[in-house]
Amino acid sequence: MKQSPRILALIPYKVFPAIMGGQKGIALFYKYLATELSLTVLTTAQNEPKENYPVHNVLSNSQLRYVNPMIFFTVKKYAKQSDATHILFEHPYFAWLILLVKWFTSYGIILHSHNIESQRFKSVGKSWWKILWYYERLAYRLADQVWFKTKEDKSYAEEQYKLSSSKCIVIPYGIEQDQLPQQDKIILAKKLVQEKHKLDPSEKIILFNGTLNYKPNFDALNHILMDINPILNQGLSNYRILICGKNLPSELNNLSDYSSQHIVYAGFVEDIDLYFKACDLFINPLLDGGGIKTKLVEALGFGKKSVSTVNGAIGVEEACTQGRLKIVADGNWEQFAAQLIEHLNTTVIQNNQLFYSTFSWKNIAAKAAKGLY
Repeated sequence: MKQSPRILALIPYKVFPAIMGGQKGIALFYKYLATELSLTVLTTAQNEPKENYPVHNVLSNSQLRYVNPMIFFTVKKYAKQSDATHILFEHPYFAWLILLVKWFTSYGIILHSHNIESQRFKSVGKSWWKILWYYERLAYRLADQVWFKTKEDKSYAEEQYKLSSSKCIVIPYGIEQDQLPQQDKIILAKKLVQEKHKLDPSEKIILFNGTLNYKPNFDALNHILMDINPILNQGLSNYRILICGKNLPSELNNLSDYSSQHIVYAGFVEDIDLYFKACDLFINPLLDGGGIKTKLVEALGFGKKSVSTVNGAIGVEEACTQGRLKIVADGNWEQFAAQLIEHLNTTVIQNNQLFYSTFSWKNIAAKAAKGLY
């Protein structure tokens, strides 16, 4: 009989408490994975875990941790203590450590890919992306199993890195919701957001959020300001575009120059779920940056109508959203704005179960665990 899997996971950066989408993508996944199998985590000293499984803050916060050979002995120690059968690596940056584990131990290796890193860095203009391409390929080839966020990433790795499809599984970003928010919660959220930002109740709320010093998000913001909103101004009257996210460049002066053009800069908000509930439509006009866009999954999880570019919708198919998601060709801003206006006035069915069956963390964790038995 096959041995029950017991995972020792290595998270070499801050995740706990989870605030940003990428952090949630690990912390929430592990929360549900720990209900399916035995899970122990090694992470950095800066983390503040309060999890339902063992988390050890034994890794240094120093950038040198990525090249520190002593980590191998730490991994061996905790793998033995937890009686691990598998070691799980987040991202491909520890390819050298994976190699040592393969050479000197018998643990199964799982690599959790969040996107094709080399292609993400290529898309944002990093000249050294090809070096990462070879390093990433090495990590994927060494792993016994690779968990990808999207079928697009899986197909790329199989074709470009020559991986066997038998060791590649799609484990998407997920959500905790398994039902649509109650109408009274939506009404309350809308009221709170309207009061906070002095919005007229008749105004439609269009939402965009993301960390704004990340180039793909900053470029998307510029497309909203320069390409999409000018068209909306001509064909729409009662609306506001709420921009949520930290690290807006100071020279933009909190977008005050755009306040007369239906733009509101909300900055970093403690409770982004409140804004998802309150909005009438979510937009995701990204043209670069790899992998699944977590904010789109979250918006759709709240049942929100959404308009996205093709790049922004990687990993999410229109068919599973039951009419909520509309996808527009990258860079076609006239069509994007026209689809936005049209979609604002559409009515979607009060059923989101097809989306939840694909993107609920509970189902995702069960799928990941099943692949190891």
